Amino acid sequence: MNAAIIAVGSEMLTPTRIDTNSLYLTEKLNALGVEVVQKLVMGDHRGRLEASISFCLEQAEILIISGGLGPTEDDLTRESVAAALGRELLFDEGIVATLEARFASFGRKMAEINKRQAYLVSGGEALANPNGTAPGQWIPLEGGKIVILVPGPPGEMKPLFEREVLPRLEKALPKQAIATLTLRIAGLGESDVDALTAPVYKRYENPVTTILAKAGDITLHFRAQCPELGEAERLVREVGEQVKPLLGEKLYSDDGSPLEQAVLRLLEKRGESVAVAESLTGGMMGSRFAAIPGASKTFVGGFLVYTNEQKVGLLGVDASLIAEHTEVSEAVAIAMAQGALQKTGAAWAVSLTGYAGPDGGTDTNPVGTVFVGVASKSGVSRAQRFRFPAGDRERTRQFATQAGLNQLRLDLM
Repeated sequence: MNAAIIAVGSEMLTPTRIDTNSLYLTEKLNALGVEVVQKLVMGDHRGRLEASISFCLEQAEILIISGGLGPTEDDLTRESVAAALGRELLFDEGIVATLEARFASFGRKMAEINKRQAYLVSGGEALANPNGTAPGQWIPLEGGKIVILVPGPPGEMKPLFEREVLPRLEKALPKQAIATLTLRIAGLGESDVDALTAPVYKRYENPVTTILAKAGDITLHFRAQCPELGEAERLVREVGEQVKPLLGEKLYSDDGSPLEQAVLRLLEKRGESVAVAESLTGGMMGSRFAAIPGASKTFVGGFLVYTNEQKVGLLGVDASLIAEHTEVSEAVAIAMAQGALQKTGAAWAVSLTGYAGPDGGTDTNPVGTVFVGVASKSGVSRAQRFRFPAGDRERTRQFATQAGLNQLRLDLM
């Protein structure tokens, strides 16, 4: 059985709010072996919501709708579901009594408008919501399909789903399982990864393969759905064992962990430490290291040297190097890494200097140029030049951070 999710609320169609409920619901459904095949975010409009419900029920056996169950006029989920299913709304006095008791426990009298929450779609079962006034609903359909209504606020939705929905789904679902394998790759583009791996994964309809790309980082997902978990795990392992050799040293993780974690693991295995010296990235690399639990075993800290004065004053970079080569150069990147190495006593140091844009750059090194410097106590002392697409300052900084982490990983290997 597959599932679709609709998040209801016009506020989630603005730039200030996002739908997080569907991420939680997807995780819980996947744990039951249910594949989520569609997600929609809908505004508070009955006609469009009704049409979306009908459409989703054509695509999936389970439809979960979050939000739109409140007492106000713009809470239209109940009415829209009833219309889409061709069913009536039935008033439930038991729900009213529960609502009145909840308000009384706060020393308040329930407003008349709250009675709108006491309507159930015909054939549906109320799902108790101890953390709010909007009960959920479990609505079985002919042919084994199910519509599930849950409140929108995460603090209400999650406990209701855990207590009321999960046990019902476990009873209703056929035995099925999902297994995933996540490979992460640095130093290759999305099309390059696809060209290398497609001859393998195209031979399989199960697992399903997905390739995701962001700045300097490619994620390759294999996802198998089978009646037995062991069979699903065997399938993703079978594909993975064929793909990994094709990726070689570009593959840095086969458990979904990020590049910074892969680097820290290598350092810990070697019993060594690292420091950073960052100009254009302004602490992004250090922040990524620090986000990993236990990073203090190997990450000693670093320097934010955004100006030339800070490069000279904090890291001891020779001012004449900057004058001769500019601050974005191989020589300065090496000097920054060497300075961080000397100042911290770490075994390794990585530096980042470049032009993030939109201003700056030279004819030789235009906007998007980044130098990654690496230095080590064992004698490594070098820098590599990268040229990233100009025009998006934040994306250039992300590319630069990823390139720095990957260069250190390769040197450690």
